[in-house]
Amino acid sequence: MIQTLAARTLAVLTLAVAAAAAAAPDAAEARSLEEAKASGTLRVGIQADNCPWGCLDSTGQAQGFDAAVGRGLADHLGLKVEFVPLAVANRIPALTADKIDVIIASLGITAERAKSVQFSRPYAANTLFVTAAKDKALPDLTALAGKSVGVPRSAPMDTILTKDAPGADIRRFDDDAANIQALLSGQVEALGSNQFYLQRLEAARPGAFENKFQIGQLYQGIGTRLGEKDWNAAANDYLATFVGSEADRKAHDEWLKVPVVELPRQIDGVSFTIN
Repeated sequence: MIQTLAARTLAVLTLAVAAAAAAAPDAAEARSLEEAKASGTLRVGIQADNCPWGCLDSTGQAQGFDAAVGRGLADHLGLKVEFVPLAVANRIPALTADKIDVIIASLGITAERAKSVQFSRPYAANTLFVTAAKDKALPDLTALAGKSVGVPRSAPMDTILTKDAPGADIRRFDDDAANIQALLSGQVEALGSNQFYLQRLEAARPGAFENKFQIGQLYQGIGTRLGEKDWNAAANDYLATFVGSEADRKAHDEWLKVPVVELPRQIDGVSFTIN
């Protein structure tokens, strides 16, 4: 039921965001922090189908680690949170179209993305893998030559495998749920995945799949529009109180089920603050 509701919601939102993106305002016209405070709400872009990061439950309520971070930011600002579910490829377009105020949607910090979105300091870590059936021999990137490999469209797994495995047959899907389903249904032989895919594959088909090798290490940040100091400062101020706190540890225990790790103070090609 959760997947059906999430898929229906995403289909509607994908069309809405695409239409809105065509008429996107420039940064100077987008909603400021003061305007958000005047409205009493904080609009947070979140994924609808990618728990433990972000998902919708059967009542349409946002759940997951990113939802906990979003609620914490809203509380920090004294605002009511309004979650906007988004497909992976629509996260940054929704922000630039002023449909949301911030992205808290498993958005990995990369120098390439930093050209179109302002990142905060990191708030969580995510390891990327190639995942496939246990009986399939895939020891390294060269073994992917001629193999069909699923990735979420425009996600870092897409970028990494397109660059580093040029002989692979890369097949792109709209989101993580569709990517996982492609492996389960036999549409692809392997996946570009993150550290939480295996939990979902294990629930669907116990003992059938494994992570073959690591392809990257990402750190998630809160995304705001380029040049908007007010939103960037608000995100960093909140994360200074959240990262490493008891609330952070509880959210890790409840959703990610991994220990809190030390996060980097800098990432090449990315500035966490607007000077």
